[in-house]
Amino acid sequence: MNEIDIVRAVIEEGYQISPQAVELIKLSNSPESLLKYILSTIDDCVFVIEPEHVDLKGFEASKTVSRIISGTSSGTVSQMAPGKISSPALEPADSHMIKAFDSALVALKEPGTFSSVKPDMVSSAEVSDSKPETKPYILSSQGSDSIPDSDSISDSIPDSDSISDSISDSISDSISDSISDSISDSDPVSDSVPGSLSNPVCPSASSRSVDKPASSFFGHAVSPSTSNRASREDSLFSNHGNSFPSSSRDEEVRRLPGRNPVTVLSDITGHSTCVGEYMQFVQYFRDRYSRLSEIIRSRMNARPIESLKRRSFRRGSDGNTEEISIIGMVSDISTTTNGHKIFSIEDPTGSFSVLIRNSDKELFELASRLLLDEVIGVTGSVTNDGKLMLATKLLQPDVPNSVQRRTGSHGKAVLISDVHVGSSQFLEDSWLDFLDFLKGESDSEDMREIAAQVRYLVVAGDLVDGIGIYPDQEMELDILDVYEQYRKAAEYFREVPEHIHVIISPGNHDAVRQAEPQPALPERICADFPANVTFVGNPALVDLDGVRILIYHGRSIDDLVASVPGVSYQEPAGAVLEMLKRRHLAPTYGSRVSISPEKKDYFIIDPVPDIIHTGHVHTLGVQRYKNVLLVNSGTWQAQTEFQKRVNLMPVPARVPVVDLADFDVKILAFD
Repeated sequence: MNEIDIVRAVIEEGYQISPQAVELIKLSNSPESLLKYILSTIDDCVFVIEPEHVDLKGFEASKTVSRIISGTSSGTVSQMAPGKISSPALEPADSHMIKAFDSALVALKEPGTFSSVKPDMVSSAEVSDSKPETKPYILSSQGSDSIPDSDSISDSIPDSDSISDSISDSISDSISDSISDSISDSDPVSDSVPGSLSNPVCPSASSRSVDKPASSFFGHAVSPSTSNRASREDSLFSNHGNSFPSSSRDEEVRRLPGRNPVTVLSDITGHSTCVGEYMQFVQYFRDRYSRLSEIIRSRMNARPIESLKRRSFRRGSDGNTEEISIIGMVSDISTTTNGHKIFSIEDPTGSFSVLIRNSDKELFELASRLLLDEVIGVTGSVTNDGKLMLATKLLQPDVPNSVQRRTGSHGKAVLISDVHVGSSQFLEDSWLDFLDFLKGESDSEDMREIAAQVRYLVVAGDLVDGIGIYPDQEMELDILDVYEQYRKAAEYFREVPEHIHVIISPGNHDAVRQAEPQPALPERICADFPANVTFVGNPALVDLDGVRILIYHGRSIDDLVASVPGVSYQEPAGAVLEMLKRRHLAPTYGSRVSISPEKKDYFIIDPVPDIIHTGHVHTLGVQRYKNVLLVNSGTWQAQTEFQKRVNLMPVPARVPVVDLADFDVKILAFD
């Protein structure tokens, strides 16, 4: 049983697993039996299986119990209620269920399935409260006998009737599944999945190959007016019988105490279990829709899209139909021959077309800035045939006006990115002047005064220039070995005063997977850096002694510049503003940013941070929006040949310094 088999088996049971726990299981004498034992005994409140959950002593004890059971008569076994099995819906409720369990127990040959032998029986109420592995809603436009109401749009748990109807037929099959070798016999993973567990590379939307029916993501039929995006004909919310829970449990918070403490609130590092399977894409979009629609739902009274197709819309005495609201994910955008905007949105119950007239200038302007895959709320009236909504209002998740600026901290944080150590265009002289500033060795008294207040240095990606990032890159490198580049960077950072806490996040030039969210740099690289450096993933939400800062390298700025009118590389903070309005760092899936479909969408901006720090585009931008400070730091690299070809003029050696007490920003120049 290899690492991928272990990860897949854990995902199928609704959990995630750390690389350390995978290694422990793989090195055991009976990895498959041990994994079954862990999954049968793990507490339901656990989200990520860690090394402490690998109970080797309990596993050995269960072998003894299992051997006793395998040699016990049926009548004796019927007096013992089995422990938790990997299928949590199948616990005995009456005598005929007990007999089904008895036969399975007597036939059991492999140890480690049962955690304990309990003298008490499980009541029928416990069966109805458990989480069955029966088929959840299939959300397609072809119809369903049971449509979830507005309070359960994103739920994938079937009702109790579906449990009772299928329980007797599924007991023996499910028991067999729980004690067989189904983990290793499941569908093979794509050959493109590497063996490295800490940095699994998942395919982007444009390159993935999933062995599933054509109706993979969008189960809704696409109307002729919204058919110009063929790749989105299948529903992102349909699950075709295999579902992960729509909600995600947050990973553990990492606290780093000290004189200048750091708390890592959200980070993919150590929590990625993506292997690029079909259901992981479904879960990713379910999580995105569920969390963003919840934000919008607090501001409008919306109904499921399916309900629009089941009601007649009557006109009132004034000749107008009633206005209703729906929330959905944008799946198609087009322009009619008359210049109106028409787009399709969908939720887990169906899809619907929305028309924006060009006569409504303000609304039309907002519709012109819509992006595929963003979640919005729409209010309007439905035409008599019930097939089109004439919108009068669009609502994005956005940041509420009531966001309060957090106060009480002190000192300063220095925000930089795109250092590009190893590049022939790396501005080493300017960088050394910057290090002298941090050490308090500047010629200017004002600069020394500022340096004395610096508590944090935050690097938002591209610490080194990397290797093989673009064609003929080696022609523009002074250091041709990527590990030598990092060793040189570590040498520089050892000059940063020890009291300054350094936080480093990766970017697309760093030695991690290209798919985002990206984990922190590997241990082999981190080991060369001093103790005052903390490595996090991309994106990462961290708390700097009371000030929350969201760090994101900013590769999705490329998509926003190409898609949103008025957004440019010269004013990168404008692109970050568009992210904030959508409460998502990379709204469009499958564009220039390769996104790994994790169980949790790490790009959602929730909670609202005090500062969003990005980089990537090598230009400087600072902007404030509803008490949120948006900073796109510059670079330490001169203009490259590629930037010359696209006419991009970088802004190097400019450093934003943020006062953590009042969020005042000073730009220091080191060129």
